[in-house]
Amino acid sequence: MAESAQLALLGGPKAVQTDPGDIFTWPIVTKEDEEAVLEVLRRGAMSGRDVTMEFEKEYAEWHGVDYALGHSSGTAALQAAMWGCGVGVGDEIIAQSLTYWASALPVFGLQGTVVFADVHPDTLTMDPEDIEHRITERTKAIIPVHLGGYPADMDPIMEIAEKHDVKVIEDVSHAHGALYKGRLLGTIGHVGCFSIMSGKALATGEGGMLITNDRYIWEKATAWGHYGRTRATQWTGELDEPIITAPDLTPFVGMPWGGYKYRMHQLTSAVGRVQLKYYGARMEEIQKAMNYFWDLLEDVPGLQAHRPAKASGSTMGGWYAPRGIYKAEELGGLPLDKFAATVTAEGAACSAGKRPGLHLHALFNEADIYGHGKPTRIANSDRDLRQPEGSLPVTEGSGERVYSIPWFKHYRPQIVEEHAAAFRKVAENADQLL
Repeated sequence: MAESAQLALLGGPKAVQTDPGDIFTWPIVTKEDEEAVLEVLRRGAMSGRDVTMEFEKEYAEWHGVDYALGHSSGTAALQAAMWGCGVGVGDEIIAQSLTYWASALPVFGLQGTVVFADVHPDTLTMDPEDIEHRITERTKAIIPVHLGGYPADMDPIMEIAEKHDVKVIEDVSHAHGALYKGRLLGTIGHVGCFSIMSGKALATGEGGMLITNDRYIWEKATAWGHYGRTRATQWTGELDEPIITAPDLTPFVGMPWGGYKYRMHQLTSAVGRVQLKYYGARMEEIQKAMNYFWDLLEDVPGLQAHRPAKASGSTMGGWYAPRGIYKAEELGGLPLDKFAATVTAEGAACSAGKRPGLHLHALFNEADIYGHGKPTRIANSDRDLRQPEGSLPVTEGSGERVYSIPWFKHYRPQIVEEHAAAFRKVAENADQLL
């Protein structure tokens, strides 16, 4: 335990004294980004697809996959992936409840439904041990989320999926460039989906990306919501190789099956091409800063790093929306919200994660979205699969265990050290708050 210091909340000096400058500024926008956008604007190509297709090619090459498909949002990419994996009326997906709504809610638009699995208390990603007993004959896909950049435990998830012949859709919206045992996330499941909106680690504007090695999934995703590109699947001269696909798509040329227009705006893809060029180096600097932050707090009671073991071959990518795990029992039972407020008073950003799991939200339990006369969640199901309070204990307890930490975009040791000192100071002087 360090020498006692008066907390800023109680009148002491703040731990953070240095102006952070642009260490938290994101995205990094340069003249090159601006010129790429202006080129599209000047020739009126905002709603075209030439720039987007170049971006798709580069994104696919980055991941070493055969196909990438740009979307208007990560949410759109996820719905297209669900449909591409065969999700339809009465079908089920398995998703984690501790996530942003887009990981699961688009299934309602397919007239399917969701069964939620719990998360592992250390990773906050889908617990492989809580999946298999939720699989039924209606299950079509499992959707693990690499929450906060932490890779889900993909090997056992893929084993379960193979055993039961269901697809795996990786939600990689928090984890661009992250590795699981040396493999890029998004390439392990049958399809990977990314949000690339302006707040994400790979920030391009409002947009999403779908990647896969499965031609049928790519073709169906294209047919679902890409007006003007449906002929780029089996009906085209755009592709060199012979087209092999299911015959059920053939008669419906020219119209998007879902009635959606999900193409990526070309201002987004123009920025995306520039951002992708520099993302690797920027990501490495983020990783260096974030790992340094946690290294400085390794021995602090009550604070557990949310990152994989260094020797695991797994990484956090751009470390979007970074988190920590709180252990109140090591700090005399100090409530997390009081801890977070005290760290904030020291000059470092920290907030408690009070968001309840999706499985408890009224939209997933009560809303009749399409006029079925009963909740959409169970409208096309043969059973009531709603999950009440107490059904996912780790997820439900996360509000008292998960907190946000600063997201450094540059490695500037003094600033990182001062912010880490704020967390250390509060944890080591928690008795002043009890």
